[in-house]
Amino acid sequence: MGNGWHEWPLVLFTVLGQCVAGALVVSGLGWLAEKNDPPARQRIVRGMFFLWVVMGLGFLASIMHLGSPMRAFNSLNRVGASGLSNEIAAGSIFFAVGGFWWLVAFLGKMPETLGKLWLLFSMVLGIIFILAMTRVYQIETVPTWYTGYTTLAFFLTAILGGPLFAALLFQASRVPFSSTIFASISLLALLVCIAVIALQGMALASIHSSVQQASSLIPDYAVLQVCRVALLVIGLGCWICPLVRRKEPNIVGLLLGLILVLGGEILGRGLFYGLHMTVGMAVAG
Repeated sequence: MGNGWHEWPLVLFTVLGQCVAGALVVSGLGWLAEKNDPPARQRIVRGMFFLWVVMGLGFLASIMHLGSPMRAFNSLNRVGASGLSNEIAAGSIFFAVGGFWWLVAFLGKMPETLGKLWLLFSMVLGIIFILAMTRVYQIETVPTWYTGYTTLAFFLTAILGGPLFAALLFQASRVPFSSTIFASISLLALLVCIAVIALQGMALASIHSSVQQASSLIPDYAVLQVCRVALLVIGLGCWICPLVRRKEPNIVGLLLGLILVLGGEILGRGLFYGLHMTVGMAVAG
């Protein structure tokens, strides 16, 4: 039993990867909207550098999970047949295609039409990357993971953290951003997240084997989930409260909000890994 922090490389890889994918979709839409303002587009591209820094940190964490960097290549041996290989392949392609788009756009060498198509393709690859991550954990012999809550939680991370990350980049780039629209989407995602926590908590009581009860895997599960929700509420509040007062959120507030939201999702992902249990002799529920 534990809180799942022993899987910290996977915790960081999944949370950071999903947040970056969500942020690329939102910031990409913002870049496309600035079609009549090339200087603003260039400032957005410069800010998007931090997306790929965070994505690189996520991949570095995933390599740590493998024990040796040389094993990273072995993880691609069964692309098409293994969920893990598909995840690494999808993430690598997303990183390469999106990162190369950023480099060419940053250098000012990107033709406009090609740039739009390339960016849209990168955004789709980000969504595919998240979907590939969810498939890794759809394992029939792990009943606590083999549920739609897993897929929903992974996409919620992208919706909770991605728009806030994009808002921070746009504020730092001095480019107008449709904060109210995306903040409302993240707020809706928070409400869905709270509902998922409650429903999944009730479902755990019905999952057990002949030797193990799912609800006993993490004794402080409820308390830790409350702490997670508190971090998410405060983090999004750093973004939403200024908007309610009809003021522009400042960079410090957005950065603090992003750190808190990531902290909440990292805590939640740790709980996810802590709920790992195999079928064993028998499973009911």
